[in-house]
Amino acid sequence: MWLWVSVVLLGLFLLRRWHRERQTVPRLWEKHVLITGCDSGFGNLLARQLDQRGLRVLAACLTEAGAAQLRASASPRLQTVLLDVTSSQNIATVTAWVRERVGDQGLWGLVNNAGIAIPVAPNEWLTKDDFMKVLNVNLLGLVEVTLSLLPLVRRARGRVVNVASVMGRVSFFGGGYCISKYGVEAFSDSLRLEMRNFGVKVSLIEPGYFKTMITNIESLEKNFLAAWKKLPEEIKAAYGECYLKRLLASVKTMEKGHSRNLSLVTNCMEHALTSAHPRARYSAGWDAKLIYLPLSYLPSAFTDTVYTLLYPKSPG
Repeated sequence: MWLWVSVVLLGLFLLRRWHRERQTVPRLWEKHVLITGCDSGFGNLLARQLDQRGLRVLAACLTEAGAAQLRASASPRLQTVLLDVTSSQNIATVTAWVRERVGDQGLWGLVNNAGIAIPVAPNEWLTKDDFMKVLNVNLLGLVEVTLSLLPLVRRARGRVVNVASVMGRVSFFGGGYCISKYGVEAFSDSLRLEMRNFGVKVSLIEPGYFKTMITNIESLEKNFLAAWKKLPEEIKAAYGECYLKRLLASVKTMEKGHSRNLSLVTNCMEHALTSAHPRARYSAGWDAKLIYLPLSYLPSAFTDTVYTLLYPKSPG
């Protein structure tokens, strides 16, 4: 009896959520959305996706080549701007550029998508500067862009969509990437609470592993080899050449599980921007839903055991 009651209640809950999440924001064609990191990957696809829906896309690219390629594949509505999220002066310039275009209407959506993963390696192989290179883009750059544009988003009672990662739930490797994504999670949680009274909604996107420039295997291999080459002989001896070889092999193994369907992520981003009732968090990809998200709730002793089975072994 109670089992059937539980099933019915669960069904009603899911039906209600499905109905709420299908409700879209009106007059989308009037709304401006700024997306960072549009040269390739998720940002590039999202810019074209929102452009096709009629939104006024402001696409921030790192390079002129990336901006030109994007303009050539989109409608005349889409506008591009060059943005290096590590430059405070550049952020201020882009903020003024955005203000000119949105006017009194404000900025409906800000999608903080720009990010890097390299340098990445076992923590002991890296320097403080290696960590800061990633943190300056993925976390500190994201924070500064958000703070600079927040008054315009608040005016529109709009949306902030921050791209974190499943590695913001579980830290699987060394370097600044996982640290930066944990930081994005924390910043987004506090911002969501602060913006609630202003009518601004903040959403987190937590993708699993997808085939993008961040997960490019050639770049990762060069990164590991470069880090190894700079190590003192004492550290090289402690880890051993076999550790490096197994690390490189593990990257190739993991690549086989990378999804090529980037729309699984951009559809979450689009929903966060266009739904009348967006979620606070979106898990994108089956590995995120079935592996990393469940692992994040399990005891550390269990997850440590799972990860240790996949880690290369050192001579010691």
